[in-house]
Amino acid sequence: CPICDQGGECDLQDITLFYGPDKSRFSENKRSVTDKDLGPLIATHMTRCIHCTRCIRFINDIAGVEELGACHRGEHVEITTWVERALSSELSGNIIDLCPVGALNSKPYEYTARVWELKKTETIDVLDAVGCNIRVDTRGNEVMRVVPRLHEDINEEWISDKARFSYDGLKRRRLDRPYVRKDGKLAASDWQSAFNAIAERLKDRDPARMAFITGDLVDCETMVLVKELAATLGVTSVDCRQDGTRLGNGPRASWLFNTTIAGIEEADLCLLIGTDPRHEASLVNARLRKRHLQGGFRVLRVGEPVDLTYPVTDLGGGGQTLQQLLAGDLEESKLLEQAERPMLIVGQGALGRSDGESILGLARQIADRFGMISEEWNGFNVLHTAAARVGGLDLGLVPGEGGRDVSGILKGAADGEIDTVFLIGADEIDMEPLDKAFVIYQGTHGDRGAHVADVILPGAAYTEKHATYVNTEGRPQRAKLAAFPPGDAKEDWRILRALSEVLGRTVPLNDLASVRRRMEEIAPALADIDMVEAAEWGEFGRSAQPLKTPFPAAVGNFYATNPISRASPVMRECSALFVEGASAEATGTDG
Repeated sequence: CPICDQGGECDLQDITLFYGPDKSRFSENKRSVTDKDLGPLIATHMTRCIHCTRCIRFINDIAGVEELGACHRGEHVEITTWVERALSSELSGNIIDLCPVGALNSKPYEYTARVWELKKTETIDVLDAVGCNIRVDTRGNEVMRVVPRLHEDINEEWISDKARFSYDGLKRRRLDRPYVRKDGKLAASDWQSAFNAIAERLKDRDPARMAFITGDLVDCETMVLVKELAATLGVTSVDCRQDGTRLGNGPRASWLFNTTIAGIEEADLCLLIGTDPRHEASLVNARLRKRHLQGGFRVLRVGEPVDLTYPVTDLGGGGQTLQQLLAGDLEESKLLEQAERPMLIVGQGALGRSDGESILGLARQIADRFGMISEEWNGFNVLHTAAARVGGLDLGLVPGEGGRDVSGILKGAADGEIDTVFLIGADEIDMEPLDKAFVIYQGTHGDRGAHVADVILPGAAYTEKHATYVNTEGRPQRAKLAAFPPGDAKEDWRILRALSEVLGRTVPLNDLASVRRRMEEIAPALADIDMVEAAEWGEFGRSAQPLKTPFPAAVGNFYATNPISRASPVMRECSALFVEGASAEATGTDG
């Protein structure tokens, strides 16, 4: 116990304390087992293992990746991977919580802190759009670890490895002071000088030549300030859809996961359209697998064939398959007709293309035709990949009259028609067209946006502020401050509020309470925290011929989807092992 990471939160230790004798005699030879290498995330001390097999059952039954098992018999049993390889599941870290002793521990956290030294903050994860409930443990101003928190309607008691292990990215490549580009080089500055540089640039500037793009990790309070500041400046080119999805022009139901994550367990058939839930939303995929194991559940897919850990019937790759399904030309159309509670999930891989609006329209028609919409059931679902997307759409961060979307802004910047661009945490767009524009980047890390910026304003990460996020279901949740931002970094909404004053266009929202009141005025659905409000159904999408090409993957590398995970050494190690290594094996170039 004195050197075990499980000390202080160990089931075996607690049972011994309350019920066990204080000494024992063991006359047999004690067993010694070689520690196993399970990869960069899980540290093993297998001599402590009591053979409860919880880890095996989790990996096989819930994660659906049969990579862990037991060999030998009796007291010689050892828990190991079958082929001496690292665990590749996106949920593998959960076996650390399940282990009742100290046999399985977090490798990045190992020997860094004791549980009684840590301050515990209950908050949410924002590295995907699921909104998993987590607890952030800090010592001083440093995040030491992230563990799951029970929420039966969202993540149950699990979280993804990205949510659990990418916290070391909060300590690296951080922007901790303003920067202003002088003579082609970024130089450290102060807030007043940075604001003055922006004010000088925007003086007498035509609003039609300015644009705002918000990123994937931006909170709702910040987006309220973006909306208000853009309105005072007269800017209509405002967009929260970095991935170019054709959403935001219809009723709220057109961009929500209307069935809800827990509601998956009531469905008897699921149609996947251009989505890979295993890598886009691991806990949604775990819920689909859970429903599969209960029986009486079919999964059909239109899109790229990937292993989802449960059986899937592939129908085709693109929009033409949806047309055939709608027309009843496929045998699987009968399965949809016979299903009592069918659902569909359309992903960003399908909606982010130029024909995204027609795909959305086809998905709506399929939902209407095959009885997915009724008073008791809404089987139409959009699976987002970004924590900020639903909140941005709810708040109306889409182009106004005469405004440009993200692709239009980038084209305008390349053509010289847009000369000033605000990137609010936006790092997932093509930065090359912005070379000619004056770029103001507000964010947390020295990532892609910071590299092209003329002025950098350092913001706060999700663990460093009180903020509101809306998950893919449309469920508003609150993130809470667990540690303070580094250096001179500030909460993002406060930065924009201060900037508006320097620009002479003061936004009259002076504190967090007033910002949230304004947020609820714009989007009343955001007032009920942790509640899902049923959205009204209506017409949306467009009737047009879809492209013949198959839907691409929305997430190329699960371990590098945002600035925090890209800055994480642990996530880089996972990426090299599971993504780049797997690619090398597939092509025969792994040596």
